[in-house]
Amino acid sequence: MIELRSDTFTVADEKMRRAMAQAQVGDDVYNEDPTVNNLQKIAGEFFGKESAIFVPSGTMGNLLAVLTACQRGDEIIAEYNSHIFQYEVAGVSALAGVQINPIKGIDGKIPIDYLNGAIRDENIHFPTTRMICLENTHNMSGGKVLEVEYINAVAGIAKKNNIHLHIDGARIFNAAVAQGIDPKKLLENVDSVMVCLSKGLGAPMGSLLVGTEEFINSARKYRKMLGGGMRQWGHAAAAALIALEDGPKRLHEDHENCKALAEALKEKKWTEDVQQSTNICRFFVPDNNQADNFQEYMLKNGVRVQKAGNSFRMVTHFNVSQEDTKKVVELINNF
Repeated sequence: MIELRSDTFTVADEKMRRAMAQAQVGDDVYNEDPTVNNLQKIAGEFFGKESAIFVPSGTMGNLLAVLTACQRGDEIIAEYNSHIFQYEVAGVSALAGVQINPIKGIDGKIPIDYLNGAIRDENIHFPTTRMICLENTHNMSGGKVLEVEYINAVAGIAKKNNIHLHIDGARIFNAAVAQGIDPKKLLENVDSVMVCLSKGLGAPMGSLLVGTEEFINSARKYRKMLGGGMRQWGHAAAAALIALEDGPKRLHEDHENCKALAEALKEKKWTEDVQQSTNICRFFVPDNNQADNFQEYMLKNGVRVQKAGNSFRMVTHFNVSQEDTKKVVELINNF
């Protein structure tokens, strides 16, 4: 079966499995797991920040950033179709007591003039704008990249207004590879970033939250509050270390494979609005019967695709080979 629903379906390879089995472990709640400590040290240096914390999921990482940077009753600005607003079960409001001000963007980017207008003035009726959250790459825009110039422009606005800038970097390595730059360059002017290790990088679980030492120390306590103290967490950290070292080197292959899928889909008269920039391809099939038939046809031929109504998503990753991609392209051409 060729799995194209998400890059979260990646399966740990033999190298990761051996590392997990052989990992040195301790109690991470006591900061005594040597493999976790090593991962966090390497991650902080890798992204050019003072410190990092290993967490079970990207959703928890984003929530920890909000809990740490904000107070109850504050507001954060995020793009309308961002993951933190659409797909994290309203945790920011329910658990952090913080509301999101969602701004409709273009290709995942909030226009700068809209962003300036969304920052609250000091007024007894208004919440305080405490954080801006950007998503890079932007899932719902077909994996669109937020360029370093745009991030730096937003960082300037955040700094001027004493606002915390957080990056939901679930696929930050895809953004860096697409631009041919070091991830540090993308993040040098941001306050915190969440990086997912279990998507395209291939670890079976885990994400990182990276920032200043003071910020991460505070986030560590909130992680415990949320039930994220994972004890002998080094088995997962061992796989994460390999993902961090090896995963980015081959992401360009995923981008090339996804581009091939998008090019095939653009040639078909039954598709509309094909979007692809990195390893995510989104498209729309306006005819209801064709939409249903396409999903059934692909499944019958050994390919799983994600469907929501008449909208589709295909995501490439290291368990989708070039040969797999050729098969999917052929299926698209023959439908």
